[in-house]
Amino acid sequence: MPTDAIELNGTVYRRPKDPLVVVCIDGGDPSYFESGLKDGVIPNVARFMRDGFSTVADGTVPSFTCPNNMSIVAGAPAAVHGVSGNFFLDPETGEAVAMTGPELLRTHSIMAEFSLKGATVVSITAKDKLRRQLGKNMDLTGGSVGFSSQCADSCTLGENGIENALDFVGQPLPDMYSQHLSLFVLDAGIKLLETRRPEILYLSLTDFVQHAHAPGTPEADDFYARMDERFGRMAELGATVALIADHGMNDKSNADGSPNVIWLQDELDDAFGRGKSTVICPIADAFVGHHGALGGFVRVYCHDGLRAEDVLEMTRGLKGVEAAYAAADTARLFELPIDREGDVAVISDAGACIGARAVDHDLSGLKGRRLRTHGGVAESRVPVVISRPLTDGYAARAEKRRLKSYELFDFALNGVAA
Repeated sequence: MPTDAIELNGTVYRRPKDPLVVVCIDGGDPSYFESGLKDGVIPNVARFMRDGFSTVADGTVPSFTCPNNMSIVAGAPAAVHGVSGNFFLDPETGEAVAMTGPELLRTHSIMAEFSLKGATVVSITAKDKLRRQLGKNMDLTGGSVGFSSQCADSCTLGENGIENALDFVGQPLPDMYSQHLSLFVLDAGIKLLETRRPEILYLSLTDFVQHAHAPGTPEADDFYARMDERFGRMAELGATVALIADHGMNDKSNADGSPNVIWLQDELDDAFGRGKSTVICPIADAFVGHHGALGGFVRVYCHDGLRAEDVLEMTRGLKGVEAAYAAADTARLFELPIDREGDVAVISDAGACIGARAVDHDLSGLKGRRLRTHGGVAESRVPVVISRPLTDGYAARAEKRRLKSYELFDFALNGVAA
């Protein structure tokens, strides 16, 4: 292995000659690029697709933010890195806990490994929930940086490798429920490229716009046009730009605009009795105003003699359910860690979503908008765009089969033609 390369989870990654910027567009369903191309609002992405490489890849199921970001930066499925949702039920305590602590990540990230080799790397997220996991074991003493736009007003050299981030970017702290939370991430990355020229940048956005606005709407086109300008600037600065999404997005509303929800805990309580099961919605995080903690994948934990077989039979008959699997099948089919699975996983179809009890979900944050959300197989397809062409060998690999999203760094670092 070359001395300037790293090996992680079975793949050797070359240190880049030019800066590599990987942008994870949260909720960036392929249909947004398709619509943006049709509407002519993403000329730089269009150029990348024409002159470089583009495809649609399979992301991690459940198609949520944490497992997919970790798959991308670890270059491996969740079965390896261990993060299979935003929330899970701790088997020792019986409590639902956030799956965002670095101690739950069972591997390093590609950025951390390169930083330990002396490379200058950057990890900037929109929400702080990802920042600590992405930065696990990252060496910030050599100029590397890791922070979130959510907490950009409280950065320190010791914790983040940068202080006074707002002054550095020259912008105020963005609102959590706005496109500016994501644009701040991109602007910070550009400023670092202009002033420090790091070798690898991982910029992870938030899906506020995609939850609220369908492809082709003025709001979505405006956001994508603003992102596109920034992608163009990154390429202008000499970077290879690699674009991917963590998951897709679908409309989950009825014809009258009301959310199309399967209240699974209510259904299970009616069928088997209260206290016999616990439904965990692993989409949940601290900011649920735009989706009400409703997604396309939930886990069911059985208690007091309730059998997984009975839950499977009952849930598979519910309207809007695409599939239900026992733990072993879930782990095998979706490359998930078996020890963090529930007894049953229930997945909705493209037009429906799943919640626990109706009284436990606050949908006021939708403010009358149609519910758009993600989590199931239907939202697991993600776009991949690399601004430079691939070598013949990597191009042939991409022709033979659909790529996994966790292969992005392999293609962007090892597969880009010199």
